Amino acid sequence: MLTNINPKLPMRDKSTTKEFYVNKLGFHIFGSADFDGYLMVERDNIQIHFFEFKQLDPKTNYGQVYIRTNDIDNLYQSLLDNKVNIHPNGNLQSKPWGQKEFALLDPDNNLLTFGQIEN
Repeated sequence: MLTNINPKLPMRDKSTTKEFYVNKLGFHIFGSADFDGYLMVERDNIQIHFFEFKQLDPKTNYGQVYIRTNDIDNLYQSLLDNKVNIHPNGNLQSKPWGQKEFALLDPDNNLLTFGQIEN
């Protein structure tokens, strides 16, 4: 039985990734050990893991995660208030497939899309 998923995304610099996810997006460090070249962050009920890839070219990185939320309007506003850059094509909007979504890029060009089912 499947119970959860924890995506693993590439990062070039652990301290830069940690700063962005903790101080900008409101995640917390997960786990008690600080592993060299590996980072785990958590917010609410999700975890994202990162592996070090120093040679990563952000222009060719296609890492993506779709994160569901139940309060997209407040999440979007809190990120704007925290000066997080929303993707130029990813402003909060209702999609034809019944989702309300927005998207942003992390420092390594991993695309994070946040979505909520519209009622």
